[in-house]
Amino acid sequence: MFKVLVSDPISDLGIQQLMDAADVQVDKKTGLNEDELTAIIGEYDGLLVRSQTRVTERIMNAGTNLKVVGRAGVGVDNIDLEAATKRGIVVINAPDGNTITTAEHTFAMMIALARHIPQAYAKTVGGSWDRKSFLGVELRNKTLGVMGMGRIGSEVAKRAKAFGMNILAFDPFLTEERADKLGVTLSSVDNIIRSADFITVHTPLTPETRHMIARPQFEVMKPGMRIVNCARGGIIDERALVEAIDEGIVAGAAFDVFEHEPPESDHPFLNHPKVIVTPHLGASTVEAQENVAIDVSEQVLHILRNEPFKNAVNFPLVAASVMNKLQPYFSLGEKLGSVAAQITAHAVKEIHVDYAGELAEVDTQALTRYIVKGVLERHLGSEVNIVNSMHLAKSRDLHVVVSQTPKTKDFTNLVTVTLKTQNGLERIVAGTLLLGYGERIVRLDKFPVDISPEGHLILISHNDKPGIIGRVGTLLGENDVNIASMQVGRKVIGGEAIMLLTVDKDVPKDVLVKLAGLSELNTAQQIALG
Repeated sequence: MFKVLVSDPISDLGIQQLMDAADVQVDKKTGLNEDELTAIIGEYDGLLVRSQTRVTERIMNAGTNLKVVGRAGVGVDNIDLEAATKRGIVVINAPDGNTITTAEHTFAMMIALARHIPQAYAKTVGGSWDRKSFLGVELRNKTLGVMGMGRIGSEVAKRAKAFGMNILAFDPFLTEERADKLGVTLSSVDNIIRSADFITVHTPLTPETRHMIARPQFEVMKPGMRIVNCARGGIIDERALVEAIDEGIVAGAAFDVFEHEPPESDHPFLNHPKVIVTPHLGASTVEAQENVAIDVSEQVLHILRNEPFKNAVNFPLVAASVMNKLQPYFSLGEKLGSVAAQITAHAVKEIHVDYAGELAEVDTQALTRYIVKGVLERHLGSEVNIVNSMHLAKSRDLHVVVSQTPKTKDFTNLVTVTLKTQNGLERIVAGTLLLGYGERIVRLDKFPVDISPEGHLILISHNDKPGIIGRVGTLLGENDVNIASMQVGRKVIGGEAIMLLTVDKDVPKDVLVKLAGLSELNTAQQIALG
């Protein structure tokens, strides 16, 4: 008989399958503090929580029989994942349970925005019968730009099609083939910004997506467009949005999320007549709360019965002998994936990983997960982890191909990551561990290099002509950017070449533009690594 403790308020309907299982005893004890939970957790095989219970390392250590911790929701900030992994405890969540709920809330906000429903309601119940002030617009035949075509963005697009909207979609992993399946038009961020009547964002908040819609984007938008954010606060520059509304560029906005929650009482959204706000209600429905509990209960049951399961958010168990060989390469693999993603401009169709040398003799599945996480993390942020990376790649029709070669010419082990894009281009990054030097990138595309993958890097593509290095150094110096190291790669004298610089700090975008504008330079890209 398995014992499962439910330590946060969760409806009986959500955990009904656990309570109905003949081999499971469910105890509901909510409101326990750390001492109280530590005192009793040793007798339980599973723990089911929402956001109130903090599952600490102390609680994990006391859970001598604990096999699984289930979070009835998405975020796992209240669970010590590292401690769980050390103890061999699987942590699972329910990432799909709020998909429909959030998509419906997005569409409700869009309709409310188009027809001024909250403002008209407030004025009507206030005693004023005012029909002239609230002239709305139809959704039919309008162009909707969807930024982010994951689970929620795809569901929003499906509903928009039913309303007769024309849909422009952007996602860094959206290919023409998948766009056709979804019935949307593959587009760029810039084209959506310039063309859409409505824009809705469904991306994680990452350094790349933070303020992805700000003053420069508002300046080129179609006058009278409308914007919705039910994803994450910070994707849209809130102050710049208010200015764009006041200037008549944006007709209105609907936000369920804020950069800081709850917002300050003087936040300009809260009293603006053309802004609709809700207090982060995207997942707040009876069905969503029950669905996440049902999903996580099902997976808890599978784990207890030693059956296949999904939605784990910590590392799966790997044989100690394999782990000893792979672990030194985990950080390198993730960085190689990240570098490859950062230098790839087009939608990726395939991730090809080649292991050469001694790594070809072991099961490298765990290392591949790190590499795929590095590729996806640039665009998906904290949504991706080493357990769900393969699942997220598959859900975006992103193929992962692994090959192994027993021999390598110059290194004991070599890991090569190739990203193949929908337009037939490839970007290649290879790396290894060098005794005494640690992690090294040893190849970028066709060029040999030797550089440590850390900090802030600048990758420059240029023609191999005299004086280029001096011009690059002068421009960076004039903009207070210090060069720590430099690598130059070329195949033939006077031909195509690359320059890879390590610099001391983040390089402003305008400086990169100036670099790319130098004579004989083709491109200048920043690569940010931890």
